[in-house]
Amino acid sequence: MSASKESELITAVVLYATRCAVEGDHQALRAMNFGPEEVDALADVALGDIQRMASLRAHCLRIELNRGLFWPMIEHLRRQRTDDTLLNDLIDADAPLDMARSFYGIGSLEYSKIRQWRGLSAGIGRPRQPTETETHAVWNAWKQKVKALGGVNLPADDYLQIHRETAVSLRLIWNLTREWAEDQEAVEQVLGRPESKKRHAKPERSVSIAPGA
Repeated sequence: MSASKESELITAVVLYATRCAVEGDHQALRAMNFGPEEVDALADVALGDIQRMASLRAHCLRIELNRGLFWPMIEHLRRQRTDDTLLNDLIDADAPLDMARSFYGIGSLEYSKIRQWRGLSAGIGRPRQPTETETHAVWNAWKQKVKALGGVNLPADDYLQIHRETAVSLRLIWNLTREWAEDQEAVEQVLGRPESKKRHAKPERSVSIAPGA
């Protein structure tokens, strides 16, 4: 016999209230209108009673939505979903660990797990040198983004757009653009003024300097 929706609701609340009682979370219990007598009654609920709740067709709860908390929660979940999707897209495009750490703060273990989960190789070792064609394509795309932003600290989705426009891996794009962002001459060539904004960490390897505009 399948549990009714009412019994599932009661079971979830009873288990939650029982945990609150065990952990001494009296504030949460009071918010649910559980007093000392109800808390004592929870202590007498046996495992068999939880199973018997499956036959219940009514519940003893008054459910009220707090809209002031509901919508911020929904917005947070939406932002989190968008961030998770973007991170997966970046890693699918071969974003290096340094890039993932810069935007998301993840470590090498989490980075490796995501790559493995998405069926990618370990992503370690030195990347190949970009070709001249790739370098020029990335330079032109990066220059447009930097001009539009007015600075070199591009958001993660801009890097993904550069990858899609140029078909160059984000590993190469990140290394090239980080080198240019640290090159005062290259920045002034794009922005026409000194750029003093805080940079991302400079990659260890050397890459080609910015080509001519």
